[in-house]
Amino acid sequence: MDPLEKVAIGNTGVSVTRLGLGGAPLSDTARDAAISVIRRGHELGIAYFDTAPLYGDGRSEARYSEVLPDVARDSFVISTKCGRLLDAVDGPDDDFRADGLPRLESHFDMSRDGIRRSLEESLERLKLDSAEILYLHDADFAPGDGMRLALESALPAITELREEGIVKAIGCGMNMWEWPAEFIKNFDLDIVLLAGRFTLLDHDAYDEFLPLCAERGVMLVIGGPYNSGILARDLDGPVTFNYVPPEEKWLVRAKALKAVCDRHGVDLKAAALQYVLAHPVVASAIPGAQSIEEVEGNLAAVAAVIPSDLWAELKQEDLIPADAPTP
Repeated sequence: MDPLEKVAIGNTGVSVTRLGLGGAPLSDTARDAAISVIRRGHELGIAYFDTAPLYGDGRSEARYSEVLPDVARDSFVISTKCGRLLDAVDGPDDDFRADGLPRLESHFDMSRDGIRRSLEESLERLKLDSAEILYLHDADFAPGDGMRLALESALPAITELREEGIVKAIGCGMNMWEWPAEFIKNFDLDIVLLAGRFTLLDHDAYDEFLPLCAERGVMLVIGGPYNSGILARDLDGPVTFNYVPPEEKWLVRAKALKAVCDRHGVDLKAAALQYVLAHPVVASAIPGAQSIEEVEGNLAAVAAVIPSDLWAELKQEDLIPADAPTP
């Protein structure tokens, strides 16, 4: 599988590489290392980069600004998110100063003005004139009636931005599929960033949401393809599933997946990435990376040759759906 193949997002004029770079971990590592990750990813041909104001309270976006404004604008696609605003607050700012930012904290604002201000401030931190993709972020975490605010305010505002040509593709980014399902039934969305609910390990979105996306012509970007690490680390040591220690059933299932991969001489990470990318509604997977080695490893994982017998055995052992598309 070619990690640098580009997939079109409907008729938006936006195309993304099969492998992108998730921006959340960029604010959890040393600043120079994060910038090196971005630069190396671009040098290797990754052309889709994702971020959000929430990630590091602006620092992820600021770190992209150290690389992307200096390369050809048509050589990458950037997505950011809205639904939260960042405001300067009092307190220690050592973690922010190196990135040229004051100390910032986020709060939800899904009003029309808040959506527009969010994008404007994201572009300022990115030092870019435009972003191709805008997602509504984590509406389910908003205080009060997040569903109502999304349907009555935030999604109409994002739709306006697309109609005005300010962004090209719109959607939502969430860790659940039920709310995005409601959103795409009510709005003409182009893309959904779904984190963790369609992976080699977790098929929660497979039966209902993926067919709905196919029916509505909505493409998916898969965030968290390793389920926060359980599909990318030694399973004999501490691991996390959705950012917390896993329940026993998930650990048992992950070990069963790894056992099949080991029998076929395949890296579990390669199977995890190629499995989600094989589904026709999935445009890209965007694992995070905290080192150049991780970026290079993700590219190698997508490009690795995986025997068809591996997928057949996973189906035979009921570890993936019997009708799941495979590479």
